[in-house]
This record gives sequence, structure tokens and C-alpha cells, in this order.
Amino acid sequence: MMIVLSAALGILSLMTVLWLFSIYFKNVSIVDNFWGIGFIIAALIYAFNCEVMFIRTKLMLLLVILWGLRLSLYLMYRNYGKGEDYRYREFRQHYGPKRYWWFSFFQVFLLQGILILIISLPLLGITLFTSSNSLNLFDYLGLLAWLVGFVFETVGDYQLVVFKGDPDNKGKLLTSGLWRYTRHPNYFGDTAVWWGFGLLAIASGAYWYSLGSLLMTYLILKISGVALLEKSLSEVKPGYEEYVRTTSAFFPWFPKQKS
Repeated sequence: MMIVLSAALGILSLMTVLWLFSIYFKNVSIVDNFWGIGFIIAALIYAFNCEVMFIRTKLMLLLVILWGLRLSLYLMYRNYGKGEDYRYREFRQHYGPKRYWWFSFFQVFLLQGILILIISLPLLGITLFTSSNSLNLFDYLGLLAWLVGFVFETVGDYQLVVFKGDPDNKGKLLTSGLWRYTRHPNYFGDTAVWWGFGLLAIASGAYWYSLGSLLMTYLILKISGVALLEKSLSEVKPGYEEYVRTTSAFFPWFPKQKS
């Protein structure tokens, strides 16, 4: 379909430009800052290539823009002046600086572009299958899931910024606020946001397109999110094992009594 090809070309263009900048700055980490922007580009292409933009499509576009801009701006703020992330530094060392400049295009930039295209399937389904301005129960459930998720990741990120901004907290764990009920409120929030889009896709009748939300959930839980962070935190943060025993890993829940 032309709409998918247009989105693929748009995302490929973004990733190619970011790759060229990464070569100049010798910093592959910049790709992470534009993760949310990639979905905005995909959503805009989907929405403006449909014949009629119905209410559900307009709602989807608004929610993607809000989520994507917030995430990208936050990551830009968080990563500013910190240099290349340790993961990419390890890749650069492993593959060798002389070839990593071109190898990174396939390993990082092209891969992330493909992931954006697959994960954005709910957004595509909403655009293709919506045929009227009527909304149903799944629309409202999707909006509720998105709202809960957006609040969790926004508030969770803000609480973490404030906590890290206090020099007295250096080396300590954040265990208050939303972080008292889940060890990863930002990742839980991101997952809920994408199941919000998945439910909107289901509301439109694009059932299998919600597989994009399932892929996002898998990546967050098993690949680049919770699993990766849990491993590193358990190695560098004193008291993290106790935090693990008392606090839910993902879904928010009341903390257990300390042993």
C-alpha cells in the first residue's frame, strides 16, 4: 500500500539524517531522542493520506503528538551533555570505531526505523478502518488507558528529575511517589499509552493491528526496558534487592512490608 510505503520513506529519511549527524558528532545516542518523533511522522503520514479524517483519527493524531513530543523533549533534556550512552559505546568498542560508523546504520538506525513502522500498526489500522465519526466503548477504554499511561510516565519522569537534581540523593534510590508503587512507572506508563492506541485500533475493527502494541510491550518488558535496567540497577544501586522485594516490578500495587 502506498500509505505504508510513504510512512516507510518518511521514517527512513529521519533515520538517515540522524545517522549522518551521529557520524559527525560520534554519538549514536541521538537516535533515542527522536524515538517519539518517528511515531509522530508515521501518524501524520497515515492521517493525511486518508480520504476522510474522522474523529477517531484526529484523536489518535493528537494523542501521538502529545506523547511523542513529551518523550522526545524529555530525553533531549535528560541526555543533554552526557555523551554517548554506555550501550552504544560498548557496541562501538566491540565492532571497532573504523567500521561502526556504517555498521551502526543497520544495527541501530535502520532497526529502530523498522520497529517504529511495525509498532505504529495500531495508528495505521485506526486510519484505514475508521469509517464514521461514531465512537464506541473501546474508544473510551483506549482513551482511559492512554491517559493513565501518560500521567504515569510524565509524573514518574518528573519525580525522577527532581530526585536526581538534589545532590543529597546521589547514589540513593527513589522509592517515593509513583516509584513507591512500581519500580518502573515510566515504562508502565509507556505500555499503557500504547495499549490505548491498540484499543482505539480494536474500536475501529483493525483487530490484528494491535500487534504493534504487543511488540512495544515485549520490547519494554524483555529487551530494552525493564529487563535491561533491572540488571544494571541491581549491580550499581545499594539497597536495590530490598526495593525489589517490597515494590511491584511493573504494574502499580501497594508495597509489601520490609523484611
